[in-house]
Order: sequence, then structure tokens, then C-alpha cells
Amino acid sequence: MDNIKSFELDHDKIVPGFYCLGEKNNVYTYDMRFKKPNGGDYISYAALHSIEHLFAVVIRNSEIKDSVVYFGPMGCRTGCYLLLFGIEEKEAKKAVCDCLKKCLEAAEVYGATRKECGNYLEHDLDGAKKEIAAYLEILEK
Repeated sequence: MDNIKSFELDHDKIVPGFYCLGEKNNVYTYDMRFKKPNGGDYISYAALHSIEHLFAVVIRNSEIKDSVVYFGPMGCRTGCYLLLFGIEEKEAKKAVCDCLKKCLEAAEVYGATRKECGNYLEHDLDGAKKEIAAYLEILEK
């Protein structure tokens, strides 16, 4: 089988940041890397789950909402993937930073009730905000 683009990266050389992994049919795949892979410091399951809920809702209500194809967490718990239609890296990074700031303003995890979420008991708003704030600091350097 052909390898996928993200598996072709040397994960021992990846550092936290925002990267375009490529474009196909005007869909850009972005790596929102919060943590250094294989570094021993990972996002907790509950915080990552909450990041997923917060960011997914915020970006789907942002100025680029019609360009959002997909957003979701990496299983390795070092970040998230964001797929955008027609949004190149500079504009994408600005939108991501704007959305992360709005996530920090959230008073609750969106969509975290039993009716809305398949694992509604595993959320950590404070942990999510801590991870988001640290990542935002990296992006704004």
C-alpha cells in the first residue's frame, strides 16, 4: 500500500507549529502540531477531546466556515488535522489563531452533553485551554 503523507514525515524532526502537508483538488491539509512527537509530553485524552469540540464549533462558525472540510485530533495526541478548501497557509494560520483565541473565551465545552457526545464524561475545559494557550504562544512567535 502507498504510505500517507503524514507518515512520510520524520517524526523525530517535527516540532510544534502549523504546517501545510499538501494540497489536492484545492483541499489543503494542515498539521496543527501542539506537541513534539515521541517527546513523552502528550495532550491528555480529555483535553484533546475538548479541544476537538471547541475548535470544531468555533471554526465552523468563523469567517472561513464554508471552507472547512474536516477537523479532528491525531491519535498520537500531539495535535490535530485541519482540512480547508481553497485556503492557503498564511490565511489558514491567521484563521486558526483567531479561532484558538475564541476557544480560550469559552465558558463550557460545546456539544458535551450525553445527547450530543458519545463520550460526554471525558472532557477537560481547563486542560484544553491550557494546551490551546501554549499552542497559540508557539504560533504567535
